[in-house]
Amino acid sequence: MATPHNNAKPGQIAKLVLMPGDPLRAKMVADTYLENVEVVNKVRGMYCFTGTYKGNRVSVMGSGMGIPTIGIYSYELFHFYDVEAIIRIGSTGAMSADLDVYDVVLVDSAYSESSYAREQAGVDERVMYPSPELTEMLRESANELGYKVTEGRTMSSDVFYFEPEVQGARVAKAVGEYNCVCTEMESYALFHNAKMAGKKAGCLLTVSDNLVTQVETTAEERQNSFTRMMEIALGVAKNFQ
Repeated sequence: MATPHNNAKPGQIAKLVLMPGDPLRAKMVADTYLENVEVVNKVRGMYCFTGTYKGNRVSVMGSGMGIPTIGIYSYELFHFYDVEAIIRIGSTGAMSADLDVYDVVLVDSAYSESSYAREQAGVDERVMYPSPELTEMLRESANELGYKVTEGRTMSSDVFYFEPEVQGARVAKAVGEYNCVCTEMESYALFHNAKMAGKKAGCLLTVSDNLVTQVETTAEERQNSFTRMMEIALGVAKNFQ
């Protein structure tokens, strides 16, 4: 059924959805990797593409930036479009000097101070987890491709631009108390929605900048060069046919 944010028809979205934040990155994935591509949603410019990868049906859809937006789109996919699994493929800022730009992080948990889970379902938990089965599929896909991944916890923040006097304390808490290796803005809500719906969620992140070493990539590089995590995610499509 159509929603206020998605006008795809029943059956037009695959059981597995790859979800980058940027809808242009979703288009790039579809243009680069998928065959027989159909654009099934254009509402608010949040494109959703459905096609096949090595004969396996898969969809790619943008989520926008932040917990509220991926909260909306992933909820609708799970509840109204019968999607079984969503894999977030996004960029991340590293909070460890051991991570270099373009390294791929397989997220094993997401810490957040967000009120999303509490307001949405009365769940007062600071750490959310991906689906073990889907995470194992992603691990196996990376091994099959010969791609190295670093497994670790992300901080899903509601804030991108902190005041200078606040940022240091926030990073120190995330790293020191919660053992976070990187930060982004969406995984926490995705994992929560999947848990509440009884569905699967996973997350692969590519390091776009390092908060410790101050090395960073350009916006164009983030859109076009994060290919390893895309190929790892696509490699699990065979499990959702």
